[in-house]
Amino acid sequence: MNKRRVVITGLGVLAPNGNSLTQYWNALISGKSGIGPIKGFDAENLSVKIAGELSDFNPEDHFNRKEVGKLDPFSIYALVTAQEAISQAGLNNGDVNKERIGVIIGTGVGGIQTLESQHSVLLSRGQRRVTPYFVPKFIANIAAGQIAIHHGFQGTNHTVISACASGTDAIGTAARTIQYGDADVVITGGTEASVTPLTISGFANMRALSTRNDDPTGASRPFDLDRDGFVLGEGAASLILEDAEHAKARGATILAELAGYGATDDAYHITQPSEGGKGAIRAMANALTDADLHVSDVDYINAHGTSTPFNDKTESAGIISLFGDHAQNLKVSSTKSMTGHSLGASGALEAVACVQAIQDNMLPPTINYTTPDPECTLDYVPNKAQKTTVNVTMSNSFGFGGHNGVIVIKRWNE
Repeated sequence: MNKRRVVITGLGVLAPNGNSLTQYWNALISGKSGIGPIKGFDAENLSVKIAGELSDFNPEDHFNRKEVGKLDPFSIYALVTAQEAISQAGLNNGDVNKERIGVIIGTGVGGIQTLESQHSVLLSRGQRRVTPYFVPKFIANIAAGQIAIHHGFQGTNHTVISACASGTDAIGTAARTIQYGDADVVITGGTEASVTPLTISGFANMRALSTRNDDPTGASRPFDLDRDGFVLGEGAASLILEDAEHAKARGATILAELAGYGATDDAYHITQPSEGGKGAIRAMANALTDADLHVSDVDYINAHGTSTPFNDKTESAGIISLFGDHAQNLKVSSTKSMTGHSLGASGALEAVACVQAIQDNMLPPTINYTTPDPECTLDYVPNKAQKTTVNVTMSNSFGFGGHNGVIVIKRWNE
């Protein structure tokens, strides 16, 4: 059968450097970091005291206090960004068949804030004081469920969990769902509220996190020789994916086309990428094949670019291996330099950056790039945004467990 074309008609964002699509994109192209000292809890006794937390975000601007009490922050973030995306896409109107609208959301750790707080309640105050909302706040699928309940979307509904590839895999799965004819519209993306004492401690004890506590905005420095680990972030991004004919029939504004998706596993190591990035290479190649594009068609890659020693050099090696001579013409940047690494939400936030790059013909930079690494030899759009024609973008996401998710987003052309 002919594949249905999948387009993007709405975007919504909550990020450490911006609490809306416009704020986030303006911050990215201004090179503005959202990383700072942890404020959500007392981190004084932790070795890592910095993170990319949402700033000036108040859930009670969106929900009443009773509703907030029934929702983990990861669900709140998903609901808020979904509403922004739905509004942009014009899906609030009554002329859409809600039985044909699905929700597929990615998350890495789900309601971990609720898990940590209620475990403390159990230990200190006993079973009777554990909230009856514990399970429906904590379970990882509940953000997708809440979006459906709030908006009456009765189509396919599930959650993708593939560590730091979750958001990208959710978007790819949503595209497949539309191509196969199981939905006309899917609200997709990723959400994460993972800045907690336990999560920070776990990553810190793996020596995965930057310890630049005295220089928060300079701590995330992907591809720079002096990088020393990633900075944990939080947030969410939602995208409205839609069958192109459905979007045109209802007069929607098409922002871009979701053209290709590729996913593989390294089958190598629980945390480290495979030698030379073999799994990543296959995922990128599969996404290009799915999009019916060649390596020479790609203008920009939003890299996974975590700021860890192994990831950045392995990803660079994989790009060079696949793209060959064209690698030196490619623009590659890591917006994690400004947001930190929001685990299962990161791929969705970065997909939004790719759409906006196409919309504005503007590439967000990799900030904090001061000392080139001889093992990372690409053009990382250092420190300042660049104006250039952007027609085809790729977004890479790689997760613990060897998961590799890659999507290709291109300019819409009938």
